[in-house]
Amino acid sequence: MIDMVKNHVREKPVQSVERTLRILELMAERGQPLSLSDISNHLNLKISTAHRLLKTLIICGFAQQDPYSGKYLLGIKNFNIGNTALYSLDIRSVARPFLNQLVANYHETASIGILDQGDLIYIDQVESEKMVKMLARLGSRLPAHSHAMGKALLAALSDAELDTLLKNKKLVKFTENTITSPEQLKKELHIIRRQSYALDLEETEMGIRCVAATIYNHLGNATAAVGISAPSSRISASHLGELAAVIKQTAREISARLGFKAAH
Repeated sequence: MIDMVKNHVREKPVQSVERTLRILELMAERGQPLSLSDISNHLNLKISTAHRLLKTLIICGFAQQDPYSGKYLLGIKNFNIGNTALYSLDIRSVARPFLNQLVANYHETASIGILDQGDLIYIDQVESEKMVKMLARLGSRLPAHSHAMGKALLAALSDAELDTLLKNKKLVKFTENTITSPEQLKKELHIIRRQSYALDLEETEMGIRCVAATIYNHLGNATAAVGISAPSSRISASHLGELAAVIKQTAREISARLGFKAAH
C-alpha cells in the first residue's frame, strides 16, 4: 500500500485522495475484478464511502464496472499514465550517460524532452559547469513551436496530427525570431525532416540557441528529443554544423539502445 514519506515533519494526507489511491492500488495488486464488498472490507471503508469513491474513479476514467458481474476493475487511463511514466523512466535511464558525455565533450547543457499536447516537457537535464548556462526546471513546459527539441518532435507528427494540433494551439511569439505562422512552421518542419535535426536560434529566449534531434523507440515512434543548449555567443553559426552532427549521432545511439532499428 501507500508508503508515506518519512521526514522530520510528517504531513497528513488528504483522506479522500488517500482512500481513492488505495482503491487503485488494491485493484492493481489483485489484478482481477473486485466486488464493492471486497474493496470495502479489505480497505476498512464504509460501503457508501467505497461506492462514492468508485463512482468518481469511473467518471474520470480510472475505473470501470463490469455490466454483468457488477465488479470493479482498473480503467484504461491507468494504462495510459503508466505507459507514459515507463517511457519517461526508460528514456531517462538510457539517455543519461549520453547527456553526461555531451556535457563532458562540449561543456554545455544537454537535455531530454517529450511532447505533450503541443508542449515540450523537460524530463531530464545535465547542466554545464559554466557560470552562464541554459537551465530549465524538470517537468516544465514550453510551447514546442519555438524550441529545437519541440520542433524536432513536431516534425515527426503526421500531417493530420500536425493540422489538428495547429487548429487548437496558438503560436505564441516569444522573441522577434519566433515562428508564429502555421505555414512558416510547416516549412520549417519540412526542413527538419530532411536534415534530421532542429534549431532554436533565439526563438524561445534571446541570447539562447539550441540544437536537437528526435529519439525513436522500439516501435519506431518518436518518443523524445535530445538537445544541447548554450548562450548564442558560444554557439556560433560555424559551430552549429558540428553540434548538429553530434546531436544526430547521439539521438541515433539512444534510439538504438531503446530498440529502434533504422531502415537502410
